[in-house]
Amino acid sequence: MMEDLNDIRLGYAICGSFCTFRKAIDEMKCLSDCGADIYPIMSQNAYSLDTRFGMASEFVSEIENICGKSVIHTIPQAEPIGPKKLLDVMVISPCTGNTLAKLANGVTDTAVTLAAKAHLRNARPLVIGVSTNDALAAAAKNIGALMNNKNIYFIPMSQDDPTGKPNSVVVRFEMTLDTVKKALEKQQIQPIYI
Repeated sequence: MMEDLNDIRLGYAICGSFCTFRKAIDEMKCLSDCGADIYPIMSQNAYSLDTRFGMASEFVSEIENICGKSVIHTIPQAEPIGPKKLLDVMVISPCTGNTLAKLANGVTDTAVTLAAKAHLRNARPLVIGVSTNDALAAAAKNIGALMNNKNIYFIPMSQDDPTGKPNSVVVRFEMTLDTVKKALEKQQIQPIYI
């Protein structure tokens, strides 16, 4: 097993599960501290929308400071990831139900989904961290379909509020590093966290 991520080129994509941005950015920093060369990617909504969880420009600035690179947030910026073989591994976390549906059905109309498609064409690992209120409802079939795909790995996930939001699941951000290391070895750690 890899002791660190030195010399690993890692794409880290963030989608619009705005309530999880703080944890996602903390994990991005952790991966950077472990030596990963991080290429930040954001969906257009994640890149541009201000919400009650924070200002988009502040998140973008913090991410760019951690990574030392501009955020990839348009389709033209994401397209070279495949042909240039820019990444060794790509993480999408948080990955929303909308993005899960697009990935499961081959829709590539955002920077994140095109980056994933471009990356997967090189048969390299894509790591997904699910964060959606309908993971155990409408999104369940898409999670199942993606779990059955070669080169796709899941960060462990668990229900965040079984009583108040029984269909909602959130990624266990603290398990991102372990999942990435195993994915680079073509192994899936237990994806359901109890």
